[in-house]
Amino acid sequence: MSPIQGLPPIDSTAIDRPIANGEQSPDGQSNFWDTLKDSLEHVQQLQNDADQSVLNLVTGQGEDIHAAMSAVEKADLSFQLVMQVRNKIVQAYQQVSQMQF
Repeated sequence: MSPIQGLPPIDSTAIDRPIANGEQSPDGQSNFWDTLKDSLEHVQQLQNDADQSVLNLVTGQGEDIHAAMSAVEKADLSFQLVMQVRNKIVQAYQQVSQMQF
């Protein structure tokens, strides 16, 4: 069986072996799941920072309203971005699951 013109043959050993945490893929790119996990952790940290800023503002611990609003907006925008990425992943999964092989 000849490979598709212009594409290298597939190395079957790379397909069977999962990429371990922290390990990079053979082409030097970071693992998609690690990137996704890091992004979710960053969004969670922004949400925690926003919650703390609002708490400091309400309790009068020196937080100004502009800093609190900025932190809340950062958390909101990050969450919206994560939801759009999730929607695209679900949409891609649905498209792949509808393919007939």
